[in-house]
Amino acid sequence: MIDFANGSVFKLGQCSPQEVQGTLEPILLEGEEIFVATKAVRDFVVFTNKRIIAVNVQGMSGRKKDFTTLPYSKIQAFSIETAGTFDLDAELEMWFSGLGKVRLEFKGGFDIKYLNRLLAHYIL
Repeated sequence: MIDFANGSVFKLGQCSPQEVQGTLEPILLEGEEIFVATKAVRDFVVFTNKRIIAVNVQGMSGRKKDFTTLPYSKIQAFSIETAGTFDLDAELEMWFSGLGKVRLEFKGGFDIKYLNRLLAHYIL
């Protein structure tokens, strides 16, 4: 499982859903759509219409992958921090029942307000 407490691992930047679709295809449910796809160097996190999926690519070849599902139904609260003038990164913190806090950092230019609306739609 990805160490969500270590936010510095996750300097996620926006990527196209098509870029990660092939890797996720075997685990996506019927009718599940990727709304937001973000990627670090090899790892990535996607937000679908049903859940959050974090993928940790392991090993030298990257053939081994850890898929972590974070259901929207288990989110008790969430917080966003927008980018500033000098601190260009945005942050998302979510508190999950039974898991604790999950923190993700996004590179400058990421639309964290859209992600806020997306999460609110599926959680509230």
